[in-house]
Amino acid sequence: MRKEWLYRVEKLLKSRNEYVYTKVMPVELAFVATDDHLSCEEAAALPFEPIRSGDPWGRDWQYAWFRATVTIPEEAAGKRAVVRADLGSEATLFVNGSAAGAFDLQHDDALLSRNAAAGDSYHVLAEAYAGHSGRRPLLGDAFLCAVEEEVYQFYIDLECLYQVRNHVDADSLRTADIDRCLREVTSAIDLGGTPAERAVSAARCRQIMAPVLACVNGSTSPLLYLMGQSHLDIAWLWPIEETKRKIARTMSNQLALMEEYPDYRYVQSQPYLFQLAKTYYPELYERIRQAVREGRIIPEGGMWVEPDTNLPGGESLIRQAMHGQRFFKEEFGVDNRMLWLPDVFGYSGNLPQIMQGCGLTYFASVKMFQTYENIVDPFPYNTFMWEGIDGTQVLTHLLDYGDFPIRVNPSFLIKQWNERVQKDGIATRLVQFGHGDGGGGANRDDLEFLKRLENLEGVPRTKHGSPIEYFEDQASRGLPDAKYVGELYYPAHRGTYTTQAALKRLNRKSEIGLREAELWGTAALLLRKREYAYDEADRLWKGLLLHQFHDILPGTSIHRVNEEARAELLRIHESIDKSVAGTQAALADGDAEEATFFNSLSWDRTDIVALPDGLAAGLAGSRSNLQRYEGRTYAEVGVPSMGWEVCSFDRAGTDACDHPCLSVSPTHLENEYVAVRLNAGGEIISIFDKESGIEWAAGRGNALSLYRDDPSAFDAWEIDRRYRESKADMVAEANVSVTAEGPLFANIRVEKRLNESTLIQNIRLRKGSRRVEFHTTVDWREKNKLLKVDFPVNLHANESLQEIQFGYVKRPNHASRPHDADRFEVCHHKWAALAEPNRGFALLNDCKYGISVTGNVMSLTLLRSPAFPDEVSDQGTHEFTYAFLVWNGSFFESPVVREAYELNVPVLVQPKGSGLAGFSLLRASAPNIVIETVKPAEDRSEDVVIRLYECKGAGTDCHLQAGFPLERVYETDMLEHPKRELHPNGDRLDLSFRPFEVKTVRVANASRTGLQ
Repeated sequence: MRKEWLYRVEKLLKSRNEYVYTKVMPVELAFVATDDHLSCEEAAALPFEPIRSGDPWGRDWQYAWFRATVTIPEEAAGKRAVVRADLGSEATLFVNGSAAGAFDLQHDDALLSRNAAAGDSYHVLAEAYAGHSGRRPLLGDAFLCAVEEEVYQFYIDLECLYQVRNHVDADSLRTADIDRCLREVTSAIDLGGTPAERAVSAARCRQIMAPVLACVNGSTSPLLYLMGQSHLDIAWLWPIEETKRKIARTMSNQLALMEEYPDYRYVQSQPYLFQLAKTYYPELYERIRQAVREGRIIPEGGMWVEPDTNLPGGESLIRQAMHGQRFFKEEFGVDNRMLWLPDVFGYSGNLPQIMQGCGLTYFASVKMFQTYENIVDPFPYNTFMWEGIDGTQVLTHLLDYGDFPIRVNPSFLIKQWNERVQKDGIATRLVQFGHGDGGGGANRDDLEFLKRLENLEGVPRTKHGSPIEYFEDQASRGLPDAKYVGELYYPAHRGTYTTQAALKRLNRKSEIGLREAELWGTAALLLRKREYAYDEADRLWKGLLLHQFHDILPGTSIHRVNEEARAELLRIHESIDKSVAGTQAALADGDAEEATFFNSLSWDRTDIVALPDGLAAGLAGSRSNLQRYEGRTYAEVGVPSMGWEVCSFDRAGTDACDHPCLSVSPTHLENEYVAVRLNAGGEIISIFDKESGIEWAAGRGNALSLYRDDPSAFDAWEIDRRYRESKADMVAEANVSVTAEGPLFANIRVEKRLNESTLIQNIRLRKGSRRVEFHTTVDWREKNKLLKVDFPVNLHANESLQEIQFGYVKRPNHASRPHDADRFEVCHHKWAALAEPNRGFALLNDCKYGISVTGNVMSLTLLRSPAFPDEVSDQGTHEFTYAFLVWNGSFFESPVVREAYELNVPVLVQPKGSGLAGFSLLRASAPNIVIETVKPAEDRSEDVVIRLYECKGAGTDCHLQAGFPLERVYETDMLEHPKRELHPNGDRLDLSFRPFEVKTVRVANASRTGLQ
């Protein structure tokens, strides 16, 4: 086809709205602005005032309600009647009191009637968001329009054929047939007359196109399973307050489409969004429930929100699935089978095991192929078996976003097939459609295209429905040969491991706090028959899970989101602390002259604890197990596994040193095992192992480095590869002083400037420990800077070990191949290590996640200060602790995991004794088995649930020793559903673990059998 004919087609397509919509009359609007979240009925009662096109309205963060009454005139009778209005913003539309649709980026008209009757009146209300850009929105035009339906259908036909001819072989017969058709159509179409005359011309041209649109594919055409959905970020460039409206806009849009297109199916993830609809839009929610019952809305996705999967702990990911699955089951009677995380920044290597344990057999995502040109080594598969660190495999499909916004048309579908990375071994793909990020979903054009694209020659065949149909079809064809082992590392957005450090710290502390609350709440239930606060636990968990959303916890949202998240997480943390203190006080209700020390970890431990002020008063500070420091008295106490010990300090201390255990000066720190030397700047220049005679330091350790951190795009998300080439100046001098000399610990204080910021660091060594701690406070005043701390060590290894949920992964410390080079910054949890077969060095932390390991240099990422989307990101005071640990022997024999837990989980104290001293609720016989969770069962039966995991990657037999009878015990899935009965021997239960296996055990009737 000559270009002039193509230009005619393109010109015709650009004129679509001019001929599809006939303006019938202007719509007169009145408005009222408000700061409140109102129902439609509440808004209707407000005093409205007139507003004209071109008038500004509202202010930042505010909402406005617009009101109009539209009466259908004769000229619109029998037509599809819509309101087209430019309110200057997204808006939720209510017609006659019911949520009826929305105005947003992909929905620009609101349906009043598909067959309007003259004289019918419609009362229209629209709630619009004024935004937060500092610019007031301007009201545009608003019209009642009649849709010329035959002309609209003509344009869908025309665009459909035009896109097909632009993608199929230019020399094919198919292209020749389409070109002939398009020439005939562009010659015949006449849109210059009355609407009725235009409709006649359009109908005639549709008859010309009909035979060409009826052509079907041959027997080897691929099949695309189409999933209608809308990705809705719970918070990002807007606050949660706006998300409450976005879900109403999205769901009302989709319900309106379903009324017109009964075969349309829509998938909605994130039960939290359904909860918002239920709370704020009850009438809309009842229609959602009805659509679910009819199979038209498909609740699927697996988790309470779409969380980040790098940063949350393993128990948090289980609770995401538990709360998500429970909501969908209780509200809709459905079980999820697919974990759908379309926009998450990488996927933990233990996610397959967590998925399988929570009944999720399929995994789907989109993000792995959206790497913003950061990638060196692209991901090789679309459809594959994903194997986690424990050997669990799940069927996985990785989708592509395609062009944005996503429109279902021939161009989109052809690209979805042609641009797949996996050219062999697959015949089907799963494809999402519907506008997303801020919600919205499909529009009418999408569904009209779908009607034409079920089997149109030149376009992959399509099947529209549930994504589960795709996976079941794939399984019936045979599981794919392609297998990917380990984490799905996302080679972009590496800054999300560090940005908004305060949120990450509060998340870690809250996860640990909830673990304490559940354990001691269980103990109080068993021992004191104290009622467990199920509702409060549910509220706290859901609050934490919400803030693990993939744009909140990673720190990639606007300032308001971050501030609100910080305030809410602080409230959650304070509530958890109050709950823990209350349950511990119920367990420690004895002698006021004593104290009870609580250890939630699953091994006996000795720790240094600050005593309550009343108990510490008058105690001698010279005893070997007591030390005064900065106005507090510290004691060394031993506490049994998952239990408590009662101590009285009116008796002489025990375990006295025959000679001083600690030696300290401004440049020297030493105990029985290590001797550390520092320079004048507080950096470590020697770490001498007194047991082995090894010098661990291979250069300046605890070396703080500041870098210019100005990525080429996506400030909060990215750390560029080139950052080490842009080192920023930093003051080398420091004030170094000794602030503690023992007998329990020695402390060196370092005070220094970091460019515009200041740092105070207490370097601490305890007696009898191989762990050197760095208790750090930074007043952070940098912009676009990155702070790291380096530890070069005398070790040779080709990989580092880094903790993730319920285990660890091995990652390269070199850039030998592209995928190795891509992992220059990675996410870890409480520890990372370099190890030779007989010794090792580990970095531990209490709230830091980003780390890089290059050769023998371990670099913990401490702070960032991006300027977008939060222009004051991370400014202020930060407190955190990191530590190094050296050991001799194999990694399996090392104390790394336990030391990391102990750094994060302190021994807690109550200022009274307990009648049951030296009590241990549970312990595991093998040191590589960690009891992670002890809690009452979710069904409120007062059964006790115990979750354990193998932490060193070694198959292990062990026994679980309980402080209460084990009469009826079951192994369950992670949702606490029994799988098989176990057979304990009294208070002992034998268990076998494969490497990194997570086991969940349920003890029936535990609260009724009581403690021994």
